[in-house]
Amino acid sequence: MSQPGRLTIATRASRLALWQAEHVRGRLQALYPSCTVELLTLTTRGDQILDRTLSKVGGKGLFVKELENALLDGRADLAVHSLKDVPIDLQAPFELCAMLERADPRDAFVSNRYAGLQDLPDGAVVGTSSLRRESQIRARYPKLVVQPLRGNLDTRLAKLDAGGYDAIVLAVVGLERLGLGGRIRSILQPESSLPAAGQGALGIEIRADRHDVREWLAPLASARTTACVTAERTVSRVLGGSCQVPLAAYATIDGDVLRLRALVASVDGRQVVHAEASGPAAQAERIGAAAARELLDKGADAILADLASP
Repeated sequence: MSQPGRLTIATRASRLALWQAEHVRGRLQALYPSCTVELLTLTTRGDQILDRTLSKVGGKGLFVKELENALLDGRADLAVHSLKDVPIDLQAPFELCAMLERADPRDAFVSNRYAGLQDLPDGAVVGTSSLRRESQIRARYPKLVVQPLRGNLDTRLAKLDAGGYDAIVLAVVGLERLGLGGRIRSILQPESSLPAAGQGALGIEIRADRHDVREWLAPLASARTTACVTAERTVSRVLGGSCQVPLAAYATIDGDVLRLRALVASVDGRQVVHAEASGPAAQAERIGAAAARELLDKGADAILADLASP
């Protein structure tokens, strides 16, 4: 295999995105010591629009468009993403060529006054940017008030500290990667807050015709993470999932057996449909499709239709 001489990574400008890009740069430099790996830092539309929820302004694609433009025009060879931010319907000429080993996929409860969701009084305000989190919180704690929370991690924590919220829910992995794990008051287990498809994992996007880059990045891929995330993203793809749909999908592997849990909910949390499927990890896509069919059989199609109606 040929060795790369120079690689450029496209990344968003947030502290967390830069950590992720630096992590991939470190992995690449360890693999190819003679390679120069540079970062191309870009501001995306998703970073600029902070006064509205993603579901109202165009979805997760707002975080990848500028990075994909850099791949198209040759300014970058690869782009690093949090996999939960990558649209399910990734279009040609792009592809996800490597999914790195997953970190903690769970959600975190962060508060300056309370130890957990169960300790919040009726009417307490919880901030989250995710309809998935919102629907699950409302289902379990209907007397809490859930309010939108946008911005990068530091901005969200600052809004909590300023008193705008009694608590906020964030991804464990983001806090830990930025050395902010001490802000976590409690971790929400998947049984109470099922994670988003791909949460905790990093994905690398390239132009599909860059066979050289695909070959160079292959050693970074985790087969275990790839199987889990493939199953999870298949659920979203079959159901037409986006950030406009409160949908969760989380897979684990024990031995060679992949277990997938998934749910679809109404935003108010009054309707929640659960599904589970399992089988050989090598059949991840089939398992994801089976879970999606079970969700539809149990009434997810009606929930999705309501969400799609004006």
